[in-house]
Amino acid sequence: MAEELHVEGLSKVFPNGAVALENVSFHAPEGTFVVLLGPSGSGKTTLVRILAGIERVSKGSIRIGDGIVADGRTHVPPERRRLSMVFQDYALWPHLSALDNVTFALRRNAIGGTERRRRAAAMLERVGLGRLADRYPGELSGGEQQRVALARALVGDTGLVLCDEPLSNLDADLRDRMRVEISALVREVGATAVYITHDQSEAFALADLVGVLEHGRLVQMGAPEEVYSDPSTPFVARFTGISGELPVRLLAEVRADGMVEVEATSLTWSRPLLARGVDVRRTSKALLLIRPSAVRLCEARGDGCHAVGTVADVAFRGRGYELAIDLLGGGRITNVTASGRVQRGKVVGLRFEETGCVVFGEADGCAVIQEDTTATSAPQYPFQPPLAPVTPTRA
Repeated sequence: MAEELHVEGLSKVFPNGAVALENVSFHAPEGTFVVLLGPSGSGKTTLVRILAGIERVSKGSIRIGDGIVADGRTHVPPERRRLSMVFQDYALWPHLSALDNVTFALRRNAIGGTERRRRAAAMLERVGLGRLADRYPGELSGGEQQRVALARALVGDTGLVLCDEPLSNLDADLRDRMRVEISALVREVGATAVYITHDQSEAFALADLVGVLEHGRLVQMGAPEEVYSDPSTPFVARFTGISGELPVRLLAEVRADGMVEVEATSLTWSRPLLARGVDVRRTSKALLLIRPSAVRLCEARGDGCHAVGTVADVAFRGRGYELAIDLLGGGRITNVTASGRVQRGKVVGLRFEETGCVVFGEADGCAVIQEDTTATSAPQYPFQPPLAPVTPTRA
């Protein structure tokens, strides 16, 4: 049975004074798949460790179902929180078979040994590993180990499943397949899930709700479509994927529908365009952030062309080509899709669709071009399970 999760005013300060989380609040209704997205150092891992009961809160409270499990006076240990966890490094017992690893998760349930093994075997079948039940973790590939870890987390019928970057150690193809499996299995058993990642495509594909963390603060939370189309800050827009950013001049005040007409100030060829304005006023210091989905190739200086540039790089991506374009007047636009190959050095035009463009004013910190955070490295985890994770021996 799924559990409702309430997090209110959660803060975590370590003994050395480092602030890992600051006033984080969110609500996950029963059966909701929540993904917490952010770069290394944003507080994702600390938050999931606090939810699991591995770390204590400094301020705030956590309620799972009808019970408070953490606040200033209460700290319910992990084994009494009716939750399970899928670790990044699998955390399987190396001396136990796949079946025994899954069965171990049922030892706290008041059921007999025969029934425990029957349930564990059935769950291994559901994740496609029934035939490998007698193998040890060292005899399984990385993807197979991750499926054992997932089976172990789901077999206990817990109301809350926590996933700590479970796919980051897998190759790209297996990561995509496992993402689908995790989504399907968690929803099939009806659990509430909190899943952390630094991969925005993974977050949008999995989530009912996406929360974006920056320096320990939850800066935005909402449906994937909402976070993508209406980012609350430049950081959220950048971290969830942009093709480029340009300084712009506002040609009028923000309209009643939230749109504003702007003109790029750095380009040798530019037409005014509409974009969503976020807390912008009539100012010469504003920044246009452009989503990949908003960029269209067109004839240079043709009707509807907003910018002109030369093709700097071309990459074949299977379904088409991905271009990087250096704009005349300065700046680069990346992740531009084309159905056919375009020669490097060719002059092309770009049109920006208003639905994927957002303008931030000076008050939002737009004058500072921040470091690109869309390709952050995986965070490091100080917590280790009782036994060290097993390195896969078979691809």
